[in-house]
Amino acid sequence: MPRRQGYALLIALVAGTAALAAAVAFTGSLLFSGPRATASATTGPQNTARTPAAPAHSSGRWLTTWATAPVLGAADPNHGQDLAHRTIRNVVHTSIGGNAARVTLSNLFGTRPLLIGNVTVNTRPVTFRGAPATTVGAGRQIISDPVVVPVAADADLVVTLRTPTARGPVTVHPNSHQSSYVETRQGTWRTTAWRYLTAVDVHSPAAAGAVVVIGDSLTAGTGSTTDANSRWPDILSDRLNGRYAVVNQGIGGNRLLRDGIGQRALDRFDRDVLGVTGAKTVVIALGINDVQGFPQEKDPRRITDALRTMTQRAHARGLRVVGATLMPYDGYRNWTPAQNTVRTRVNELIRAGGIFDQVLDFDRDMRDPAQPDRLFPAYDSGDHLHLNDAGYQRLGSLVNLADLVRARPSSDAL
Repeated sequence: MPRRQGYALLIALVAGTAALAAAVAFTGSLLFSGPRATASATTGPQNTARTPAAPAHSSGRWLTTWATAPVLGAADPNHGQDLAHRTIRNVVHTSIGGNAARVTLSNLFGTRPLLIGNVTVNTRPVTFRGAPATTVGAGRQIISDPVVVPVAADADLVVTLRTPTARGPVTVHPNSHQSSYVETRQGTWRTTAWRYLTAVDVHSPAAAGAVVVIGDSLTAGTGSTTDANSRWPDILSDRLNGRYAVVNQGIGGNRLLRDGIGQRALDRFDRDVLGVTGAKTVVIALGINDVQGFPQEKDPRRITDALRTMTQRAHARGLRVVGATLMPYDGYRNWTPAQNTVRTRVNELIRAGGIFDQVLDFDRDMRDPAQPDRLFPAYDSGDHLHLNDAGYQRLGSLVNLADLVRARPSSDAL
């Protein structure tokens, strides 16, 4: 399905019948065998081990087709602290397809147990250890049972859930650049935050693995058109054409060395990268917020040491690591000559080698040749830091696909 037909899909899903859902649930119970893929509600958020269950008499593997990095959200607007009796329709966009799905629900930032029920994937009912509802402990996550449902690649997918008794902080991903919906007693309203849902895995007969991109707002897609799926990892996914999943773990404002919007990347790396099902390659595009955000990091080596640490942790799990240089941002409100010197020194150290297996030189390819400390005007969203759709299209086209999938060097000198 073309990317821009998400609204049509949503209408069709809402029109789905309960009878069909019940029939599919029964069929699914017959088709699945082996140990369930459900994590206990007491499983901690850092638990990355998943024992996949596969449809009986089929070949393939479980891979994450979509995921998002969770952050702490306050109570939802216009509803005070009353988060109860809500139906949440999270609309996500897949990278690869499959013949079955399972979802990860997170209460990472909750302060009390969270009851979740009425979970569906494209109207197909989802269970948790055979039950139609589950309670996720504070600071925990849970993985559902597999459900037999056809999942198309490069298509919108709707994961619906109900939180009948929720109170307090919400585990969310804000500024998703995707329209989702929340239904309350007061009506239905549109939102651009994903709530409680942090991953969708599919049983894929064809894809070879997942590429995980960890980054900040430039990865999350700030400046891109809502519902256009024009973030640069989306463009990369289009180019891979179902051969590999692409998982976007960008958080706007995220940093390497300090908590802020989301946990710092050093602390979320195990969960948001190493915990992705089927991860083969990680792309790291981080550091610009350490340079330009307050307090501003003055030592470029602290930034590159953090990047190297993440690479070493990925190598310990057998992942290949591709890393990006920091793009120019002269003209943005926080730009200073001194901090620009920090940025250019970080880039020099990255280009010198010894940090990543392969370098994506986003700085070189996205800057204005006439003013190298500025973005090329045709790619600038207008704030001189973030890109527009054309810029993200360009960024996604720069990745050499061979660099993503070739084997990691056997000698780990990092």
